[in-house]
Amino acid sequence: MVCILQTQLKLLILITLGFGITKAGMFSQKGRANLTDIIIYVILPCNIFDAFHQGLSPETIRQCIYVMLAAIGLQILYIILNRFLFIKFSPERRLVCQYATIVNNASFMGLPVLESVYGDIGVLYGSIVLVPMRVFMWTAGLSLFTTTKKKEKIKMLATHPCILAVVLGFAYIFAPFKLPEFLSETISLVGNCTTALSMLVVGSILSEVNPRHILDKGSLYYSFFRLVAIPAILFGALSLLGADREMTGVVVLSSAMPAAVTTAMLAEKYGKDYAFATKTIFISTILSMITLPILAEVLSKI
Repeated sequence: MVCILQTQLKLLILITLGFGITKAGMFSQKGRANLTDIIIYVILPCNIFDAFHQGLSPETIRQCIYVMLAAIGLQILYIILNRFLFIKFSPERRLVCQYATIVNNASFMGLPVLESVYGDIGVLYGSIVLVPMRVFMWTAGLSLFTTTKKKEKIKMLATHPCILAVVLGFAYIFAPFKLPEFLSETISLVGNCTTALSMLVVGSILSEVNPRHILDKGSLYYSFFRLVAIPAILFGALSLLGADREMTGVVVLSSAMPAAVTTAMLAEKYGKDYAFATKTIFISTILSMITLPILAEVLSKI
């Protein structure tokens, strides 16, 4: 628990820094958008590929397949829950919560937390969890805000850097060659920037929340299901299926991450309830600082 508490404190400091430099006018909305693109298209893919670069045993590869199946099942669970969890919400608030249920912050916040708890295997399994999430993000998730042609969705999925990094990572495992040391170390160096830069973006997003209107029953309701109920359901299911400790821990912790930053970005872009989306990100992120260490401790004891 001490390990993850220390990690959470580091993340909180980085979020606070992002909050502060935005309030000071040093980090504009345009700058944040540019940095987000750099993280998604360059830094995260390097971080993901580097996890595969370590080399995998046949047993680990088999576990990766199980993680993928669990992640697909998780996304199906989200779709089912979205049918009734938020039926009493207004249409705009409902779609925000539905999107934030399908797509959480497992990439920006999840991978750093998983790495601190499980090391390289945590990043590896966590990267695999992201694949189905990205698929549903650009299909079921995006369809909540707008109507996108099937061909465009397929193109976005096939060319998404994080998905390509997973594909290349698996291919590299069986490749008859190894990258030169200077190149592999460069990839690691770039990938190691994930935590710091991602948390700066989160802090910048949260700086736009009006503190006088921060508490919101809808956001608290969402946070309970996102951070507590869903991980509990998933833990029970994986325990019944006899999943191993590391796989269970990674998949459950990945499901316990707060609302994704893209929730507010899409809400703003398509003229939906941007204020509610931002508050939901803020509240679920702050509460996750409490729930994630507790959950990690429980998982380590079982």
